[in-house]
Amino acid sequence: MKLPVFWGCRILTSQYAYEMSVRQVLPRLGVELVDLREMHCCGDAVKSVNMFAATYMAARVLALANETGIKNLLVPCSRCHFTLSETQHLLEENKNLNEKVVALLKKEKLNYSSDIKIWHIIDFIHDVIGVEFIKQKVKRSLKDLKFASHVGCQAIRPSSIKRVDNPETPRKLDELIKALGAESLEYPEKLDCCGAALMSSHQEAALTLAGSKLKALQELGVDGLIDSCPVCHTMFDTKQESAAATIGGKLAMPVLYYTQLLGIAMQIEVEKLGLHLNQSPVEKITSKYY
Repeated sequence: MKLPVFWGCRILTSQYAYEMSVRQVLPRLGVELVDLREMHCCGDAVKSVNMFAATYMAARVLALANETGIKNLLVPCSRCHFTLSETQHLLEENKNLNEKVVALLKKEKLNYSSDIKIWHIIDFIHDVIGVEFIKQKVKRSLKDLKFASHVGCQAIRPSSIKRVDNPETPRKLDELIKALGAESLEYPEKLDCCGAALMSSHQEAALTLAGSKLKALQELGVDGLIDSCPVCHTMFDTKQESAAATIGGKLAMPVLYYTQLLGIAMQIEVEKLGLHLNQSPVEKITSKYY
């Protein structure tokens, strides 16, 4: 199947490993990715300044997706996924806002469509490709490994808008991890925030949240943390050293995107999955298989 994809800002400017791993695993699962003809911010960054501008920017992404003629859109970034989903909901509920946005888009000869299905990487792989098909694609079982999943806030909240998984008991990422042969551990801090929302205003608090979660997992003896959000990944992987210093401890927790873990199970090379770009000690895992 063909699937348009909107990458968002962070993946294309810093979290290259996420894009690399998605581009490697999905074609091997029978999915041809289609890039939109333009790429711009989803609008989240300007919500507090101009909500209409933010809504227009998100609607423009959906209009660009509509140009492909395909009624599905993959949005790997959880923040972008929430922003586009929220905009779709707002335009359905507010007829006046809908008319203003649609009229503005038409000046650019763009047509907004309300029936585009917005997919996150987790629900797309789980719901469309399917857990059983993933099991068939595993070339080497990860049966000796035990992971913790981190779904992230913006993939499951707010529950008033249809989200990626159940906001209280998310299970899809866990099931996808288990499909690779590994164990996915339940733990008390599973739904705790990564802290990213506080980085611009209360940096120490943000790093404390990230560090405390990693410390708890380290004490449980898991082999790694699996996420699917570039913002969360930045906190747990890129800023792990800073988080350790903030909580006054030592952290050495491998943090991988699910698509990277899937790529390992599918025997895709380390460099193609962007694992060499991870700043957490992922070699603890890769050394077992490469």
